[in-house]
Amino acid sequence: MVHTLYFPKEGAPHWDISLEDLKSGLEDPDGLVWVSLEQPSEGEYRDYLADLFHFHPLAIEDCQSTGFQTPKIDDYGAYLFIVVLALLPGHDHTTLITEEIDIFLGKNFIVTSFNGPRMPAVEQLMQRLQRDERLLTNGADFLCHALIDRIVDDYSDPLDILETELELLEERVLEKPQVDILESILRLKHTIMSIRRVVAPQREVINHLTREENPLIDHQSQLYFRDIYDHLVRVYDWIDILRDMATNALEVYLNATSLRLNEVMKALTIVSTIFLPLAFVAGVYGMNFHYMPELGWKWGYAFAWVIFLLIAGGMLLYFRKRNWF
Repeated sequence: MVHTLYFPKEGAPHWDISLEDLKSGLEDPDGLVWVSLEQPSEGEYRDYLADLFHFHPLAIEDCQSTGFQTPKIDDYGAYLFIVVLALLPGHDHTTLITEEIDIFLGKNFIVTSFNGPRMPAVEQLMQRLQRDERLLTNGADFLCHALIDRIVDDYSDPLDILETELELLEERVLEKPQVDILESILRLKHTIMSIRRVVAPQREVINHLTREENPLIDHQSQLYFRDIYDHLVRVYDWIDILRDMATNALEVYLNATSLRLNEVMKALTIVSTIFLPLAFVAGVYGMNFHYMPELGWKWGYAFAWVIFLLIAGGMLLYFRKRNWF
């Protein structure tokens, strides 16, 4: 699916125009063209990226690639090729999916391409443009900023959910550590590390846009890209905090299970220690020697029980005095 937008210097924007009208729009140096390729076919890649814009084959190959790509920026002179990763919710609130969006930024155009079924940031920006056309008056570089800013803003909600989930898991660990809690902690930690691998290189990409002089990005837009960079720095610090929380929760779980195991072993040790002398006494009187005076004694059985109780009671009092339980 392809969505197109042409905004002339004077007049209203034109949505979903034909390929021929798009060619005419690109010839207008004062106009603005946005082409959004959503799960494009091979023919759409050829018609728009190769035939219409004449992008470099390596950049087109990156767009067609379905493997994981690290965020990056390539300068092809007449345009910039930017790879950005968005975070989309997975099958539950603790899992996230990274979706790549490729952006071509030119003097009077911006082309976006993604292979996923949907990109909320693109949808939200298009809906915003239909309500408010002022974003289009600041040029392609500012529209590119608005898109990346929307993608980065969408990082906050998943991170907030992960932080809440980690806090709940820490409380559950303190109450009663269970195996399912360990699985949840490890899953969250994996998710956090995946986000960290996305944000770290993306921060460098935006930093490049704020520091390098490029005729495609004016000074005013660089200031706005710097705001995105600051947001990514805060997100990165937040991720480090979440990683420490996950590590601490894992340590608390391991310490809690170790403590419970120690308590169980202490109880078993006390029981074993008490029964050891009782077993010795029972073993002595269980020997089948004929001349054992207590065997023929009328009160021998009761006497053996008195010995058992005295030994067990004395050991329990001794353990209690030493605060062993």
